[in-house]
Amino acid sequence: MKYKVVETSEVTEDSLEEILNHWTAEGWRYDGMQFVVKESARRPSMAFILFVKTEEGDDE
Repeated sequence: MKYKVVETSEVTEDSLEEILNHWTAEGWRYDGMQFVVKESARRPSMAFILFVKTEEGDDE
């Protein structure tokens, strides 16, 4: 199993959608998303998007 973490400081609907569409088209499977939120802000300042891929020869 291989893992990919994509970090972005542009946390908007469009930017997250672009990242998800790009990496899933490359064969990665979406595995989760983590947000960094500062106490003084309502919106996240960063996001980490997690993907996984099974390597050839690996059992699922």
